[in-house]
Amino acid sequence: MLNGEQAIEGTLRLKPDVLVLDIMMPVMDGLEAARCLKKVGAPTKIVFLTGLEDPAIMETAMEAGGNGYVFKSQLLTDLPLAIHAALAGRTFLSTEPGSRGRNQ
Repeated sequence: MLNGEQAIEGTLRLKPDVLVLDIMMPVMDGLEAARCLKKVGAPTKIVFLTGLEDPAIMETAMEAGGNGYVFKSQLLTDLPLAIHAALAGRTFLSTEPGSRGRNQ
């Protein structure tokens, strides 16, 4: 399992198009890692994959620089959609189970 600092270091070194981050990570959480990446101008799109289905945390994640927010309970259906949306310059937010998320 990576921690937030390792995610930053790897992103700056490898320059991926998309980074999938959990919010709950050791050493530095995913929200702070996203803020750091955006602060240094990393162009990498960020999709959060998390078990936290809280609208307030979702809003915080998007404010931190997220391009997508996927519930772990929706992993199989929503993660590919979120990655494609991020690459196309759109955002994607998981919604309640059984739905297809919200593309914006």
